Amino acid sequence: SEISCQALLIATGVSYRRLDTPGIESLTGAGVYYGAAATEAMSCKDQDTYIVGAGNSAGQAAMYLSRFARTVTLIVRGESLAKTMSQYLIDQLAKTPNIAVQFRSRVTEAQGNGKLDALTIVNDQSGETRTVPAIALFIFIGAMPHTSPIADLIECDERGFILSGPDLIANGRRPRNWPLQRDPYLLETNVPGIFVAG
Repeated sequence: SEISCQALLIATGVSYRRLDTPGIESLTGAGVYYGAAATEAMSCKDQDTYIVGAGNSAGQAAMYLSRFARTVTLIVRGESLAKTMSQYLIDQLAKTPNIAVQFRSRVTEAQGNGKLDALTIVNDQSGETRTVPAIALFIFIGAMPHTSPIADLIECDERGFILSGPDLIANGRRPRNWPLQRDPYLLETNVPGIFVAG
């Protein structure tokens, strides 16, 4: 079928990269969450909460969760956040007393019967293995956008995420083939009238 419209909103979503660790799959949605920090924050009130990830999404989630949780611990495989996270977030994390970062570490098991109760964490540098009580684990290890059906029409970045608004302006120039005498609106793609949510 073919339809016409004044405006089109693209909201195709993403698929989160999964953490392949024993216990994670069976506890997803019951203490283990992919990209859901805002919606689950109240359940973390005065509890110890963990995040796997080292990018901006993980840092932003840690800052948000720190307002509710007793402690927030970022589990990071690398030895630094400098290559994967914006400096302003690194600075904010360092100034927040209930946030800790465990470098060179990874979750090797999630335990619980119907809900998350504990995590096993290994430090690859020291070899130390600890099992800690945990009510929530938030996983931010990347996402794959569902944009392939529209990639020939809409400009995307190298990872497949749709570019919009100011992100379409390069060296002060509007997107190629842009027919209007104005810059793209916020959340508007390189095709006038087609917008993106998210």
